[in-house]
Amino acid sequence: MSDPTNAATKAPAAPKTPAATKTPPHRSPRAYAWLAGSLLLLALPFYLDRFWLQAGLFAMAAAIGAIGLNLLTGATGQLSMGHSFFLAVGAYGYCVFAGDSGEENGRRLTGLGLPTWLAVVLAVLLAGAAGGLFSPIAGRLRGAYLGIATLALIFIGQHVLFNAGGLTGGFNGRDVPVLSLFGFAFDDTEVVIAAVPFGSSEKLWYAGLFALLAGGLFARGVLRGRPGRAMNAIRDHRVAAGVMGVPVARYRAAVFVLSSMYAGLAGVLIALIFQRTVPDYFGMILALEYLAMIVIGGLGTVAGAVVGAAFVALLPQLLTHYSDSLPLVADPGSGGVTPGEAARYLYGAAIVAVVLFLPGGLTRLSVPTVRRFSREKT
Repeated sequence: MSDPTNAATKAPAAPKTPAATKTPPHRSPRAYAWLAGSLLLLALPFYLDRFWLQAGLFAMAAAIGAIGLNLLTGATGQLSMGHSFFLAVGAYGYCVFAGDSGEENGRRLTGLGLPTWLAVVLAVLLAGAAGGLFSPIAGRLRGAYLGIATLALIFIGQHVLFNAGGLTGGFNGRDVPVLSLFGFAFDDTEVVIAAVPFGSSEKLWYAGLFALLAGGLFARGVLRGRPGRAMNAIRDHRVAAGVMGVPVARYRAAVFVLSSMYAGLAGVLIALIFQRTVPDYFGMILALEYLAMIVIGGLGTVAGAVVGAAFVALLPQLLTHYSDSLPLVADPGSGGVTPGEAARYLYGAAIVAVVLFLPGGLTRLSVPTVRRFSREKT
């Protein structure tokens, strides 16, 4: 006969969760979303026209540069106002390394005539070397002081771009050599694939996708590893990070160099898209746009850089394309609000909205977030 007291004191066994009910990682909704997004991006050149492909390419180039700036500002807490300087170093470095010496627009230009794939690598390394020259300052300054110091890079860069005519072409810029890889040229020579003619935009689309994927995965690995934890510690409390044994000055200098290399790669891609480099493009406005990208998308994350870059890079293109059907937006020179000005107004409104209501950026915007915010308001 069993003891009723012992039977009563026995706790019921917890039900075991069968292993079969757990969703394998490769079957999670996020994995399916990534797979669907990747297939969509690979298929877009077969369906979109040149305008949309170039807009997407600009967004990819902006995303690469924004990832680098987010490593510096979002993850490490170093304010940089001179990101456009390193984009210019990458763009013009590629032109000098890959271009040939000769006359252009009545000006004698210098070029080394190297293979274009090697010119891309050297241009990225040149941007990193430029960041390395500035890294001793970046390793010791912080906050607004570093922002003012990097702001000087834009003025120095603009002076060099306009006056070093033999390298940059001066005010009119210089042509960009066509990228060629293993004998395959990324130019407008049509290549028919699945009955679809591929020109330069279609070819560069896949080169841009590869560069963005490689840069995003590398930055993600950095942020999730030991360097990322050290960078976040420096951002949150510099003195405490130093006490824990983190070499603060060395990490700051290294991240500045890495961010400059990302900017150099973005500059090369922008030059290949434009097919001509112009000094006016690499000015103060571009630097502010990159700051807007990482704030709107979300500081300290790769996804935030990509989302913010897509928002900031695509918005002027959309406003220009649909300016005829949009109210309060007029063609340039007509006296109204131009698409570029309207886009900057929207950037400002988006930054204010993100800072006030969504500090984590657009990447933190989700259905639960919206529901929680609506409950708090009610």
